[in-house]
Amino acid sequence: MTEQTRLSPGDKAPDFTLTDSTGASVSLSDYRGKSVVVYFYPAAGTPGCTKQACDFRDNLGELDGAGYQVLGISPDKPEKLAKFVETEQLTFPLLSDPDKTVLSEWGAFGEKKNYGRVVQGVIRSTFVVDPEGTIAEARYNVKATGHVAKLLRDLDIATA
Repeated sequence: MTEQTRLSPGDKAPDFTLTDSTGASVSLSDYRGKSVVVYFYPAAGTPGCTKQACDFRDNLGELDGAGYQVLGISPDKPEKLAKFVETEQLTFPLLSDPDKTVLSEWGAFGEKKNYGRVVQGVIRSTFVVDPEGTIAEARYNVKATGHVAKLLRDLDIATA
């Protein structure tokens, strides 16, 4: 296995500017002064990614209330993201990284095990970026199901 970049708490979050599902440019620096949950997922519309996105959507009130913004990033094209947003009624930005540059900079693309085989792909990952743009939490290989609930517990955000 090749060594890949992995971000850790205390690291500066790599800035990015990507296109969202509406075709607008979104930069991480747009969120300076706010806490941001940045999560990377393999593909819009697949069962695991749909479950994860809907979990974020369903808990957005709690995250928002605690001062957290959510950004989802995948290699999908904006058109596919737009369909995903519409189908699942997602209420947070989904960003397109088709050349996987940002995924790679954040350590969310590379070798992973898939059904026992080592493959190149998106590593389902979640990061919490503090208002100064520093990584507060870095989690790799998270599960699609139950992950948002664990994140809320770890961030000490009460859910109803």
